[in-house]
Amino acid sequence: MRIKYPDNPEKFMESEVDLHAVIQELKGVATVPDLYPVLVELHGIPSILELLAHPNTDIAVAIVDLLQEVTDVDILGESSEGAEILIEALRKQQVCALLVQNLERLNEEVKEEADGVHNSLAIVENLTEMHSELVREAAEQGLLAWLLKRLKQKSPFDPNKLYCSEILSILIQTNNDNRLMLGTIDGIDVLLQQLAIYKRHDPSSTEEQEYMENLFNCLCSALMAKENRDRFLKGEGLQLMNLMLREKKMSRNGSLKVLDHAMSGPDGRENCNKFVDILGLRTIFPLFMKTPKRNKKHLLSADEHEEHVCSVIASMLRNCRGAQRQRLLSKFTENDHEKVDRLLELHLKYLEKVETVDREIDQQEKVLRNISLSLSLMSKKLRN
Repeated sequence: MRIKYPDNPEKFMESEVDLHAVIQELKGVATVPDLYPVLVELHGIPSILELLAHPNTDIAVAIVDLLQEVTDVDILGESSEGAEILIEALRKQQVCALLVQNLERLNEEVKEEADGVHNSLAIVENLTEMHSELVREAAEQGLLAWLLKRLKQKSPFDPNKLYCSEILSILIQTNNDNRLMLGTIDGIDVLLQQLAIYKRHDPSSTEEQEYMENLFNCLCSALMAKENRDRFLKGEGLQLMNLMLREKKMSRNGSLKVLDHAMSGPDGRENCNKFVDILGLRTIFPLFMKTPKRNKKHLLSADEHEEHVCSVIASMLRNCRGAQRQRLLSKFTENDHEKVDRLLELHLKYLEKVETVDREIDQQEKVLRNISLSLSLMSKKLRN
């Protein structure tokens, strides 16, 4: 009817209202996942997914809502057979690609369409939780590029932006191919640009704070790929992290973790030398000498803070050569070798912790041996 009367909505509006009502009725299937095989057998999945491209976005959003309900992890857990059949049917139809195409046209200034964006991301989260290999498929079918594009938008912070950062983290935290793809589509620069906002300003809410932490975690995951460390270096990521450490804002915690990832191992050699060149030693050693007290701006525990700082310095000691190494070593001779004293202090602190744990393990083993001996004696008595 829409094709027949494109300029006369009154002619096709009734049929679309009926279609919308049928979609709402179909949500009843989500309450009985044992019926999913029947839905697939009746070729319902292609029919449902075709409607994601419907000219009326209300219909497309209703379909997204339906898919979000039928892929709910708790529902899928009720019927493993139904879940497997449904997910395989969705994968066969490239559901992620269709969702991305629909996401491209949704206007988030309209509440219903903003909800549609949120539910689309929820579908991806549900599917990847059930099948980890879908992480790669989702990225290949355009979701990774869309997420970066959404994060780049200069719109105010909102729940969808937070959700985008969570899904991005899911896509790259375990899949190296996705990390490499992130780098090739300028993802490192996008993450650095978004984090630069928090260089001198703290997040204004707990949700935005979570968003910032997600971006730092995404950057840490991305830096597990050597190629991305090179992009991080060229994108002046070290300079940004160094500035964040100096500013003493909430971003200090994340920047410390990122430096640890960027400089660790043989692949971190260039970053280690560059960190010395940009006067990073002036920033890291005050943190080494005194661990900041934990407060709302310092969310890392003292142990976590000291671990990252010591790891950064250890990476530089392993990787730096020539003049950079000499500058690093000379730091330990300043002020009557106070940094060596601090190093010994930390060594003794953690040695004591290790010895305490070793004693606890020994004690547990003694208890287990005594229990085992008692059970053995009881067993002998029963046999006798």
